[in-house]
Amino acid sequence: MQIHRSGSVLLTGAVAVALAVTALPAAAQAAPSTTAVISEVYGGGGNSGATLTRDFVELANAGSAPFEVGGLSVQYLPGSPSAGSQWQVSELSGSIAPGGRYLVAQAAGTGGTVALPTADATGTVAMAAGSGTVALVSGTAPLTCKSAADCAADTRIVDLVGYGSAVVREGGGPVPGASATASVARAASLADTDDNAADLAAGAPTPVNAKGETSGGGQEPEEPGPTEPGDVRIHDIQGTTRVSPLDGTSVTGVPGVVTGVRASGSRGFWIQDTAPDGDPRTGEGLFVYTGSTAPAVKIGDAVLVSGKVAEYYPGTGTQSLTQITAPRFTVLSSGNALPAPVVLDARSVPGRYVPSAGGGAIDALPLDPSRYALDLYEALEGSRVEFADTRVTGATTAYDEIWVTVKPRENPTRRGGTLYASYEDQNTGRLKVMSLDPARPVPTANVGDVVKGRTTGVLDYASYGGFNVQATELGTVVDKNLRREVTRKQKKNELAVATYNVENLDARDDQAKFDTLAEGVAVNLSSPDIVSLEEIQDDNGAVNDGTTGSEATLKRFADAIVAKGGPRYAWRYISPENNKDGGEPGGNIRNVFLYNPERVSFTDRAGGDATTPVRAVDTWKGVELSASPGRINPESPAWDNSRKPLVGEFVFRGRPVFVIGNHFASKGGDQPLHGRYQEPTRSSETKRIQQAAEVNTFVAALLKADRSARVITLGDINDFEFSPTMKALTKNGALKPLITTLPSSDRYSYVFDGNSQTLDHILTSPGIRRPDYDVVHINAEFADQASDHDPQVVRVKVGGGFWH
Repeated sequence: MQIHRSGSVLLTGAVAVALAVTALPAAAQAAPSTTAVISEVYGGGGNSGATLTRDFVELANAGSAPFEVGGLSVQYLPGSPSAGSQWQVSELSGSIAPGGRYLVAQAAGTGGTVALPTADATGTVAMAAGSGTVALVSGTAPLTCKSAADCAADTRIVDLVGYGSAVVREGGGPVPGASATASVARAASLADTDDNAADLAAGAPTPVNAKGETSGGGQEPEEPGPTEPGDVRIHDIQGTTRVSPLDGTSVTGVPGVVTGVRASGSRGFWIQDTAPDGDPRTGEGLFVYTGSTAPAVKIGDAVLVSGKVAEYYPGTGTQSLTQITAPRFTVLSSGNALPAPVVLDARSVPGRYVPSAGGGAIDALPLDPSRYALDLYEALEGSRVEFADTRVTGATTAYDEIWVTVKPRENPTRRGGTLYASYEDQNTGRLKVMSLDPARPVPTANVGDVVKGRTTGVLDYASYGGFNVQATELGTVVDKNLRREVTRKQKKNELAVATYNVENLDARDDQAKFDTLAEGVAVNLSSPDIVSLEEIQDDNGAVNDGTTGSEATLKRFADAIVAKGGPRYAWRYISPENNKDGGEPGGNIRNVFLYNPERVSFTDRAGGDATTPVRAVDTWKGVELSASPGRINPESPAWDNSRKPLVGEFVFRGRPVFVIGNHFASKGGDQPLHGRYQEPTRSSETKRIQQAAEVNTFVAALLKADRSARVITLGDINDFEFSPTMKALTKNGALKPLITTLPSSDRYSYVFDGNSQTLDHILTSPGIRRPDYDVVHINAEFADQASDHDPQVVRVKVGGGFWH
């Protein structure tokens, strides 16, 4: 057992010894991939006797639509991993065309004479020639599995290949025969049965990149572009629903004028018909996907395009983007006038968001652009749009994107954002904006700023945020001087308790992050008596070596707070079991209490550890905790792979107060608001409702022992004030959510996709009367932020009927 406090570590309890039984490695049996697969692996590059100078991994797309690999990674593990072996990561970008290849170059050796073709991504991994495991992974965080069974259970793995004597593989055995002169490659059919030995075989290495180039510099000759218009127009391709009636069909000579060009990432260009059919449901714009090849067109070119119509779903649960893939095109003329853009404003965008399909897919529903905002945007997919004098509702991101609203009066917040008020009341005027010109990115803007003048661009759709405008002309950002808030200082007889999500803080972070977060505590929060922190990591962050303590992290944070004029805080926390609390692998995220010992004392009671539940104990002096700090029922399935609540007993001016720090399960896995399934399923909500019920049960036990017990429950609940999670947390009046005491225009602590919303909460028991509560807006609305959450504070008077 470990109870951590500033300046000391207390160790008690017995040490349990477990006996491990070694078993034969099981085969990894994830679902076979019907899209991206690992098509070839070669680890002999640069070795003695090799021809090629570098190792490589080749990917292929067995599907009928482009496969986006941005945000994915290729990872390598030695064939016989030791305790210290780590997965090595190579990040990817771009996409793979249907039937196409994608080449990842790895480390070079001193041998070999033939270079690889131009790689689509480059890593530095020195792969073994004879044995190893390669995985295609959704995300860039290193895998942690080192057995076939554990890797089979990791849902991030898209495909996996073990070769030689690799322990981690799919199927009954790895692929034999890899060497300095032989790779292992998948059959031409790209079939994936999840049996590596059946699906791949050894042979001479044949790397191919996204352009179809081989190591000899060759490339398959391209067919010539069309010379005459065909019978199909863009509105025929787009049709009257979200899915093209020509999906999977080859088309020839589709005419249009180029309205936008994307030369990086998922490369391609947009075309629009200059002779629309007059039906508002059938779109006149379309994206032409050129894969890794930069398109040789410019805005204003009149073109004829041939290729295959495909519906590309950019993410799980998203709507599709209609496009032409594997294109051949001919430029007929240049400098042509562009079609007039459609004006988006409060009059043209409907007030209803999207039709319902009872939770099913809306793909086949006829579009009704006069009634539903998402139907309007779908009908304008790929077309030119325009808006003017829009308010910024989501600050500029690291990807040079902002969110604006074309409806300035739609659910405005006090500081210029757009409030997310309920599941039924979506904000229809929100759109993400980015620039198509890399030389003129979206300027820095905060919530409430105004993009003055006209913004024009092409309406696109992506997995992050849904419909967005790829701007060819940007308005000018007008700074509205949004300022960070500073809450008032608590009075002598007021206990001030705050919550702050500090976004994966660990001792390896830059000092600037510590300093900015510390200023938030010392200055903006006016040095509360108690601060419940979420997302404190262990001392070496994502390094996955078994470290679980956070002493160095907290000392740096405490020192930084003092340097900013704050008090010398002490702290309490319980270290999680290694990799058992979710969050970033190896980071061992946890909740922590900071407290000012000059104002408040902590009641230490031994017995709390990572797995022992804390109990409410009814004594003659009143209710007490069985352990302080302690954890609420940590072995409950509600907390599997999730942060456990931290409970502590404090004393202020002779009165006990119980504080519960929370960080509930994230919303990861929920279907998007803008997606194809309506209404969207909130699958992650089930876990949070279970967690809320556990906390409510514990608070009820405290109140049963003493109905006037002072309980403050706070933290990152990861859900809204109107959610079922909040109903479960406040069941039977055990707790009151203080966010509901604020004016509706101030009920937010987080901004996501241009929606100002509440994920962080402070709740109080009935024994606390007339609390003074404040959400202190210092992060979520700003492009420059130390965390993506705003902190909150509650001040409670002792005496005078405010606190019995």
